Amino acid sequence: MGNGDLSRIRLNSKGMDNILGSPAVVSKLRADAARVAAAARAAAPVDTGEYRDSIQVEVTRPHDRQVARVVARSPHALLVERDTSNLAKALAASVGRSRLNR
Repeated sequence: MGNGDLSRIRLNSKGMDNILGSPAVVSKLRADAARVAAAARAAAPVDTGEYRDSIQVEVTRPHDRQVARVVARSPHALLVERDTSNLAKALAASVGRSRLNR
């Protein structure tokens, strides 16, 4: 196959939209994000519990794909993240586990 053959590849945008928005993809995305959120909650520093209890999963579709975010909504979440990297560590641990499970 020469390089010229690659110019003939065209993605089916509607088909990709259907796949990326399918219940199976959304379910997997939610499950992965829920694991990260659970790890973040388990490792969260607790004074009043407000930060830990504010950690949640948000799934949106801003453009052509689903996006899952694990967020902390407490007023002091940025300070906690600055001092502990709690959400970042939970995500990093999850990524490491997913690579091992391939």
